[in-house]
Amino acid sequence: MASNNSYPKLHNATWPGVVGKGAADSEPIIPLDTLLKLTAGAQAGGQKFDGVDLWLADPHISIDSSRDDIKRVCDHIAGFGLEVGSFVAPIWGGAGGGSAMGDADDVKRFLSQVEKACRIGQWMRDIGIRPSGGIRVDSSTGVEAWDQDPEGNTRKIADTFREAGKIAQAHGEFIVAEGEICWGGMHSWRENVKLLEMVGMPGIVGYQADMAHSMLFVLGANAEKDRILPPDFNWADKAALDEAYKKVADALRPWTLDFHVAQNDGTTFGSGDHEKTGRHCQVDDPNGRLDVVKHAGYWLRDEKGELTKTMRHICWDGCMFPNAVMESQETWNKVLGQMVQVRDAHGWRE
Repeated sequence: MASNNSYPKLHNATWPGVVGKGAADSEPIIPLDTLLKLTAGAQAGGQKFDGVDLWLADPHISIDSSRDDIKRVCDHIAGFGLEVGSFVAPIWGGAGGGSAMGDADDVKRFLSQVEKACRIGQWMRDIGIRPSGGIRVDSSTGVEAWDQDPEGNTRKIADTFREAGKIAQAHGEFIVAEGEICWGGMHSWRENVKLLEMVGMPGIVGYQADMAHSMLFVLGANAEKDRILPPDFNWADKAALDEAYKKVADALRPWTLDFHVAQNDGTTFGSGDHEKTGRHCQVDDPNGRLDVVKHAGYWLRDEKGELTKTMRHICWDGCMFPNAVMESQETWNKVLGQMVQVRDAHGWRE
């Protein structure tokens, strides 16, 4: 049966074809075209994906693309019947950026990548293929380096994010910072709130809530003082998980401008050159700790249970799945089915 809700739009992510891939000891990168075909080919109860969120780095889409390059990309994506949403800006040192708490040169490179991403975003909106979405960043630094001067380093990251926010504003864009246990200054729920408050640009510099990464905050991975659940937590205690996860969502929801539906088995994992972070797992993984539809509501509804309608689209994120899983159409049919359930439960009609 078709859903009654038309919003939020349902997007698939393309960066899982790149993250943790391509290194000598890793699986090969999955081409953008393969991911577009699989996304466009997915079906669940008569529903299709509405769009894709993009990785703005080679070999998918170069951050240094010209306007003509972007026009060609847009025409190509539109040929699959898909729109475009949020971007991942390649702000890391290895991708041409630098640490948000680094020296002047690091920060300059970081902000240059943000500016290029904002420019591409503006072009895509002008072309008409991109009705919603922000520019995704992180602190581009590890927890160990941040920990050498927590207060000073958070201040530096906030200064960099504030400059990024000004760049975004000038292009009609907004910044979404994705907290994960691997990013210094963003590795706990409390540190994320502190950082965003310090930036002080609500609606322009906000939080990108990935259900899987944000759940790890309840375990205090890399931030023991901010742990909510005990080290010997029994996952059968669903009520305790709900309470802990709601505490995280309540703290970060007011800042949340972008949302990733995901599943998590409560362990950490890294592949390629990606530091350990929350392990995304398949939507029907028996070890998945989240009730995806229920817990999505913690982010898409306010503390009174009312729809926030902040996110015009939501995206599935499944980083570091094996290529055999990623390249199976059935994987995306199942993911889409779960996304439709989220929209049925927490969506609206326009």
